[in-house]
Amino acid sequence: MPDFLVQFFSPDPDLVDMTLLVRCTITSLFTGALTAAAYNFRQISNRQFVITLALLPVIVQLIIMIVNGKVGTGIAVMGAFSLVRFRSVPGTAKEITSIFLAMALGLATGTGALGYALLFAVVINGFLVLFSLIGFMEIGNQARTLKILVPDDKDYAVIFADVFTEYAKTIRLERVRTVNLGSLYELQYTVILKEPSQEKAFIDQIRARNSNLEISYTRIMNDRESL
Repeated sequence: MPDFLVQFFSPDPDLVDMTLLVRCTITSLFTGALTAAAYNFRQISNRQFVITLALLPVIVQLIIMIVNGKVGTGIAVMGAFSLVRFRSVPGTAKEITSIFLAMALGLATGTGALGYALLFAVVINGFLVLFSLIGFMEIGNQARTLKILVPDDKDYAVIFADVFTEYAKTIRLERVRTVNLGSLYELQYTVILKEPSQEKAFIDQIRARNSNLEISYTRIMNDRESL
């Protein structure tokens, strides 16, 4: 092979050690895949986002290893990244947490702390999966929005009282408004049932008291999940 090709493809020994690079890259790929799998556990996820999570530690690791204490290179990288503007919808708290974890793992592998990277990838992602399995702090996810239409000749304050007492753990009236030219009341509640499996029986009891008018029972889309 010509000398200029040998020099071109030969790694700069002052830039990065190739053996260390391979070890760090394998660790980054493993921890990234672990983070992506933990994020994707028991939920519907965007495929491209999961792939990004898996590869993010490798990208961060590569940047850290290339900079490797060089002030000039670090400033150049910082300037390049400052030109990038990310345009996307706000992420959920879980998405932001997973992104920060992936970046932290890339920083750890990029600085050669492979043991710490593996340890914290297993521990943190393990707890993420465990919390999903045991339903940690899941009471908020059981809350539902209940909307009921009631004829204006019925006293909405009392006609559902016995049903709410029998089926609901907590219930709060959020809004009352008139619809259909004032002939109907629309009631909106936030409700948590004692037994989620009794949703049908709960709705059937309400139907028997509101003249079988429209009822809506939906999951609350909680904005506080986002950061």
